[in-house]
Amino acid sequence: MPTISKRQYDEYLRLCRQRDEGRILTPDGLHFICEANGYDPEKIGKHFLEVLPRIYQPPVPTGENE
Repeated sequence: MPTISKRQYDEYLRLCRQRDEGRILTPDGLHFICEANGYDPEKIGKHFLEVLPRIYQPPVPTGENE
């Protein structure tokens, strides 16, 4: 039986936490959003543009790569 490395397991747990916190969009979540917006592409796009700033925090530049 194949096993996974500790690094792979840690990554899996990280993805599970992100899913549970609502940071990963599941197919069911996407279907719900599309249905709630009447499958209108403009409404769906507007929804994502409004939600994205609330859930995405861009990395803080450290000045090392500049």
